[in-house]
Amino acid sequence: MLIITDFLFQPFQYEFFTRAIIVSILIGGTCGLLGVYIVLRGMSYIGHGMSHAVFGGAVISNIVGINFYIGAAIWGVLSGLLITEINKRYKIKADAAIGVVTTAGFAIGVFLMNTGQTPLRNFEALLFGNILAVTDLDFIFILIVSIITITFIFFFQKRLLFTIFDSETAKVYGVKTYRVDLLFSIILAIVVIAAMNSIGVTLLAAAIIAPAISARLITNNFFKILVLSSVIGITNAYLGMYSSFYIDSPSGATIVLFGVAFFITAIIYSHIKKSYHMHFHGDKKHSHPHSHAEEHRHEH
Repeated sequence: MLIITDFLFQPFQYEFFTRAIIVSILIGGTCGLLGVYIVLRGMSYIGHGMSHAVFGGAVISNIVGINFYIGAAIWGVLSGLLITEINKRYKIKADAAIGVVTTAGFAIGVFLMNTGQTPLRNFEALLFGNILAVTDLDFIFILIVSIITITFIFFFQKRLLFTIFDSETAKVYGVKTYRVDLLFSIILAIVVIAAMNSIGVTLLAAAIIAPAISARLITNNFFKILVLSSVIGITNAYLGMYSSFYIDSPSGATIVLFGVAFFITAIIYSHIKKSYHMHFHGDKKHSHPHSHAEEHRHEH
């Protein structure tokens, strides 16, 4: 029994792993929370796009010699502003604006990385993630970003939902939809920047979207989706980190694979739920296998 306990708790004997677990939980929960609003807005591509956009800022900040977070944050915020402005001012659909702006940011980063004097190895963590190399500064930044995101969602929840589902009516009722969209883009940008070192540019979109769509398959209640998505994000992050220690796999990729596995499980659950009909007769709950034909009826 003691041997099994030692085996299970072995990873936590290392300070770097314990910190990585805490960081992954913060990122998983924050991405899961924010991902719900991204999915509801029909902008699933923005997580992928924004992570690519800030890569350009990261490369530029390294070349200029300024702090990574400052350069990436400025680039991310500018990208968010540009996407919002193009979408509103020129009536170009959000996915098209995201595609052009974010791909341009990534292209600039790749161009400068390969034509300048900056070695490629400096950016491997940004592309593929290296959560075990997270520094104290990274941890503090991720913690602050998590607090900011939760605070933003708490205070802007109603306005966000109003803007998502009926933007025109929201304007009539005095909701400054442009400001809400802008703030949301900025929050997304800083979340992406916080998560880049840990999950990686190439994998971050799945970490943001997978928990939200899994939760959406399980329930239709918005509050439950919000809570469940955060819980799924945290669970994926923890299991992915813990598993990667024993199987010696890339932590970012393992976390995302757990997200995909949970999504597949949610699909199966949703299918079973649809085929196994449940209804009530007074206070009694009744359930049975149910297949829909053109015409059917229940007899009890």
